[in-house]
Amino acid sequence: MSPYITECPYCGHRLRRRAPKLPRAHAPSRSGSSRPGISSLLRRSPREGAPAGTSRRRVGSSSRWEDTRPYATIGLVAIGALAWIVFHAEPAWFDKVAIVGSLHGDWWKLFTSEFAYLKGIYGFVALVVLALFGWLFERRHGPAAVLALFFGAGVAGALVELAVYRVPVVGGPNAPALALLAAWAAPDLRAARAGEYYEGDLLGAGALAALLLAMPFGLPLVSILISGASTGVITTESAIAAVTTEASWVAGVVGAVLGLIVGLGIDRGSQARG
Repeated sequence: MSPYITECPYCGHRLRRRAPKLPRAHAPSRSGSSRPGISSLLRRSPREGAPAGTSRRRVGSSSRWEDTRPYATIGLVAIGALAWIVFHAEPAWFDKVAIVGSLHGDWWKLFTSEFAYLKGIYGFVALVVLALFGWLFERRHGPAAVLALFFGAGVAGALVELAVYRVPVVGGPNAPALALLAAWAAPDLRAARAGEYYEGDLLGAGALAALLLAMPFGLPLVSILISGASTGVITTESAIAAVTTEASWVAGVVGAVLGLIVGLGIDRGSQARG
């Protein structure tokens, strides 16, 4: 059978992970320092692109979950998208799910605030990052790890926000998305620092992380400009309403730090077992 066939045409059984690449005519050989774009965040074959003399250990691979559907990530993204529709149809539900001010005994908001957001741009970006890196992290470590890190980062970020601000506003998957991104990138960051070969696109992951961390500061400005363009004047009330955003940079930083700790811990444990 041809080596360029990856799946059986009759039963659909996967024969190999990917077909070998055909070299381009008159094209220079691929340098080991090149990295795939954000559309190629999936792992590359360790035979491709590894610089000479560097380690070729596959970072964070786990054959147990690679071929299963990311049910946990699909469920979290679906709940977030459905919640956005519900909150726009009935905005009063937002205050019952998100954290606005102190908890007043409503402890369940620590677990529901991750699905509460009203800003469409913020929700779209956060859900895209959650879907991408939740899927990649779940392929390595399974659905239980994704759910534990998602809610753990969300609760930790909300608690720190409650401790820092007198009137906190916390909503959306900012902290969980950054936690999953950081946990996925942690083994590659450690490998890059050690001068070893790594398979991920750290540049693309860093750009998405920077975007999520900047959104709590950029969203109010965008809302003020949109309000001024639609009404012709920027009022004090519209400015105050625009500044109040559910995206929290404090929760995001907490989620990113927690994700790095978890990712490095898992990577260290995998090295010890290996």
